[in-house]
Formats: sequence, C-alpha cells, structure tokens
Amino acid sequence: MNDCDISAVTEFSLSPFSTSRMNEILIFWGFSVMYLLAVVGNMIIVVLVCSAPQLHTPMYFFLCNLSSVDIVYVSAILPKMLSIILTEDKTISFYGCMTQLCFFLFCGDSDIFILTFMAYDRYVAVCSPLHYTLIMTRRVCWILVTSYVILSVANSVMFTKMTSTLSFCYSRLINHFFCEIIPLLLLSSSDTENMNMIITVEDFCLPVLSLVIILISYTRIIYTIFKMRSSRGQMKAFSSCSSHIITVLLFYGPSIYMYMKPESKHSKEQDKILSMFYVAVVPMLNPFVYSLRNKEVLGAARKTVNYIWYRVAVIYDK
Repeated sequence: MNDCDISAVTEFSLSPFSTSRMNEILIFWGFSVMYLLAVVGNMIIVVLVCSAPQLHTPMYFFLCNLSSVDIVYVSAILPKMLSIILTEDKTISFYGCMTQLCFFLFCGDSDIFILTFMAYDRYVAVCSPLHYTLIMTRRVCWILVTSYVILSVANSVMFTKMTSTLSFCYSRLINHFFCEIIPLLLLSSSDTENMNMIITVEDFCLPVLSLVIILISYTRIIYTIFKMRSSRGQMKAFSSCSSHIITVLLFYGPSIYMYMKPESKHSKEQDKILSMFYVAVVPMLNPFVYSLRNKEVLGAARKTVNYIWYRVAVIYDK
C-alpha cells in the first residue's frame, strides 16, 4: 500500500538541457524559428489541399491530416519548452503535464498510422493504377482517417489515465524537456512493471507493424517500377513516392537509433536531442519535403498566390 497521496502532486519540474545560459538563448531562438516554420508551413499545406481542386486526391488528403497532426504536435510541446528557457521557470502543473502527455501520445500514434496509409496509397497508385480510383475512394479514406483518430485517442487517453494514477513520492523532477511517459514512469514510486510491459509490447508492435507494411509496399512498388519499359514512367512513379520515403526516413530514423543505441552516461541527453528531432525538426521539414519536390503543390501555391494578389488588386482599384 502506497502512503503517498496522489492528490498532493500539483506540479512537476522539467529539465530541458544541461548547458550554459548563452547556449539556452541560442536554443530558444533556434527552436522559435523551427516552431514558426512548422506551424506556418503545415498550415499552408492544409490551406492549399483544402482550397486547390487539383489536390483533392487521397495522397493529399492524408498529407493534410499529417500536417494537421504536426501542428498539434509542435504546439503541445515547444511553447512550454520555449517558455521554460525564456523565464527559467521549469515547473509545469500536474494537469498540464498530463495534457501534454496525452497530445504527445496521440500525435505520435497518428503519425505512424498516417505514414502507413500513405505507403498503401502509393502502393495502389503505382502497382494498380487502373483500379486506384475504385480502391482509394473517398469513403475508404474517411474510414482510414476515422479509424486512426479513434485508435490514437483511445490509446493516448488510456496511457494518460494510467499515468495520472501513479504516485510520485520521492521526486518530481522530470529528466526531459516535456512530459514523456518513460521519464514519468522512472520518476514514479508506484509499481510500474505492468505499464512498462504494456508500453514495451506496444512500442514494438505498432512501429514494427507499420514499418513492415511500408517495406512490403515499397518492395512491390520498386518491383513494379523496374518492370516498366518507359524510363519516363519510372521517373514519374518514383517521384510520386520520393517525398513519402524521405518523410518515413526522417520520422523512423531517430526512433530506431534511440532504441538501438547502447546505454551510456550521456544517453539521457542524447535522448532529449533525438526526441527534439522528431518533435520539432521533422514537422518543420515535412512541408518543405512535400512542396519543394512536388510540382502539383507548387502549382497550387502559385495559383493561390496569384488569386490573392488579384483580389488585393481589385480591392485596391476600388
């Protein structure tokens, strides 16, 4: 029986980066720029996909979902971290911590599902182009999106609820720059063996299953591309998949390295840096990956800008 009163826990302290004040200021400005680029870039993608008819396809529908999730992802974590660096007040309320944890889990799971759906979409587009519109219908797309939202919400709420019932008697200093579930379990004075086992199983099953589906999809895609007689057709098929491949590598690369690297006395600081990569850097880069390498997105952006300038000119002439 734990004598520690759960209700007594009103706040935690976060531990962003062990460095000098000057370096903290540089980190603040660097991640402020990243946050603005991530939010503005992903909002532009969402607006373009919603407003441009030529982007009303399953691939861009999933991209719109990915950008929406990434906006939530960075907004749930970076503002608090930037506030900590600026004010040097490292405290976060108990409910604020649980809310941040819930959004982090939701966005992480959602990204995995969306990247998997995008791989399947590319597989159907390249390997069964004649049946693409019959398979990837609007109804199918909405079913996939609804399913990932329900599963991600259920999973994040479940783990957040389980974490919120833990006791924190000995310390309330979270060795991370945001409320992540593993540092919270390490901090808890409760028996977390069952939770650790569930998390280990889920952390293995969900990403591995996603990667297997993605690898199988791209194995079939590459096989189909090599069978094409036209080099132009091969380039077109590959270019339609290249942005997604880059995004998958950016998302899974740091995660795989984090779980495979050996433990060391600097591993906690390395984990923070790697976490920052997929929490801040990847959401910032995704809009550039999908816009700079995509003629359809660039074309839609030009049309939107020209339309805005035309409307401004009309208003100005009046």
